[in-house]
Amino acid sequence: MNTAPLLNAEGIKAHFPVKAGPLSPLKGVVRAVDGVDLSLYRGETLGLVGESGCGKSTLGRALLGLIPITGGRVQLEGTSVLDQPPAKLKAMRREMQLIFQDPFAALDPRQTVGNAVRVALDINNIGKRSERQQIVEDIFAEVGLRPEHTHRFPHEFSGGQRQRVVIARALVLRPRFVVCDEPVSALDVSVQAQILNLLKRLQQDHQLTYLFVSHNLGVIEYMADRVAVMYYGKIVEIAERTELFRQPRHPYTRALMAAVPAPDPTARADELPMLGEPPDPMFLPDGCRFRNRCPMAIERCALEEPALIAVSSTHQSACWRNNTLI
Repeated sequence: MNTAPLLNAEGIKAHFPVKAGPLSPLKGVVRAVDGVDLSLYRGETLGLVGESGCGKSTLGRALLGLIPITGGRVQLEGTSVLDQPPAKLKAMRREMQLIFQDPFAALDPRQTVGNAVRVALDINNIGKRSERQQIVEDIFAEVGLRPEHTHRFPHEFSGGQRQRVVIARALVLRPRFVVCDEPVSALDVSVQAQILNLLKRLQQDHQLTYLFVSHNLGVIEYMADRVAVMYYGKIVEIAERTELFRQPRHPYTRALMAAVPAPDPTARADELPMLGEPPDPMFLPDGCRFRNRCPMAIERCALEEPALIAVSSTHQSACWRNNTLI
């Protein structure tokens, strides 16, 4: 792994005001992403895991500049991403792409999949007009599709084939950084394995860097080199994959792992259950935002928000009881 990160994010915030109507007073603010620092290195996969609604997809889109951010900065190899003039930002977008969760919703049903992939080449003037069809067919071959598939429409494909088209569209510009936003959650389990193996092979062939968003710990364990655990806008733990799964330090991470069904239904798990319902994202608790659901909360958790601190050379956790967790 290189010592200098390919992508570096500092203090990323994405806050969204909530109103009952356009002329109504402000009801509250959803802090979907609330001060996140991340570094991703060339050729690695950083897994981003957490419950639905915790801000994972919002963070991925914020890193790509697809949604406005409230604060923070993103740099791609030292160059700022979010404050570039339009022409420069257009060029930088070739280096950063997104694989969507729902392949059917991501494709225009009135457009052939070949045209859907080729439009990125047209916008960026990649190759001559006569060469672009060949570029599209080449990327189709890389993702396991045939040249004649370029003339078909999305409804003519299975879910796995549509996801291969979406992957081809993301990679046709040869990016360096790709956000994979739950790319297999809408697929059958057998097809999931094929797509995950395809993503791994493409990463090796093209030295891609992935931010892999998922709520599935099994998928994260298979794909990721490092894992970041997110809870309502905050990264609460980040570590090398093997260390995180061997010795999770944050109570939320331990609760997520305890919720995964054991292969042996008679085996007793070392459970650390989450208490109660998730909080209202507009009105998060003071101090540690996980404290109302944490069976290990102490008085300090209500008074101060814990920061990410190093518990080993490759492991950080945001919990006031880090020194007592095993």
